[in-house]
Amino acid sequence: MALNQLSRTELVMGSGALAKIAHSRVAVFGIGGVGGYVVEALARSGIGTLDLIDDDRICLTNINRQILATRKTVGQYKVDAAAERVHVICPDIVVNTYKCFYLPAEREKFDFTQFDYIVDAIDTVTAKLDIIEEAKRCHVPVISAMGCGNRVDPSKLCVSDVFDTKGDPLAKVMRHELRKRHIDHLKVVYSTEKPIKPMDDEANSCRYHCICPPGTKRKCTDRRDIPGSTAFVPGAAGLIIASEVVRDLCDFDPNHRTTAEPVHTFADLVKAESGEN
Repeated sequence: MALNQLSRTELVMGSGALAKIAHSRVAVFGIGGVGGYVVEALARSGIGTLDLIDDDRICLTNINRQILATRKTVGQYKVDAAAERVHVICPDIVVNTYKCFYLPAEREKFDFTQFDYIVDAIDTVTAKLDIIEEAKRCHVPVISAMGCGNRVDPSKLCVSDVFDTKGDPLAKVMRHELRKRHIDHLKVVYSTEKPIKPMDDEANSCRYHCICPPGTKRKCTDRRDIPGSTAFVPGAAGLIIASEVVRDLCDFDPNHRTTAEPVHTFADLVKAESGEN
């Protein structure tokens, strides 16, 4: 049997799990520091379909933490850069892109029932709540990223129910709002690290020296706060989220792995699961 790009994953998870992943469709809302790494790991895990939602363009200041941000991609839409990278990793993955800043008014553009899993990697509370509400209404699993800015220690990241989190200001707001909406459970990735107050440096702040690419709809200067960031925490959070998505999608149990007929390519995985010759 010829080796393929998922051979090493198959040794750990089994071909049965890979076939389930290959048939899954995941929506990632927010393709930034966290969401970019989610997309990267899902693509390298052999996901079948990705829906990528973000209206932002890559900025020079994204390079310190966002996997899609390079000197070459500055100015590109994040979803376009993500789609290109996914197809370089695996041309067979179906990628749907939406240059859209999700808010409740945009809900009708999306059929949440088509998704097998939803990743909330945005930082606007109103949008997060609407995504979570819609996911719960449609009985689609959802995982949400809490605060990753102003932190330096990825070892402090945890997977938890939002109602069991401590010390995360965003999680506190989310708990309050979710209770009002009678939602009593939400899987999240959050940090127990106390946020570091960013320095107020006029010489080195987007607030005073905006360099957003031309055409950027939502500039940093429109934000109430501009958080600091590092290369460590957002990326680690994204990888943790992707691992949760993959394991949940295939109901992974290392003691009950299944094998299928030998497969050689990503397309073969799909055919093997669907029963095609």
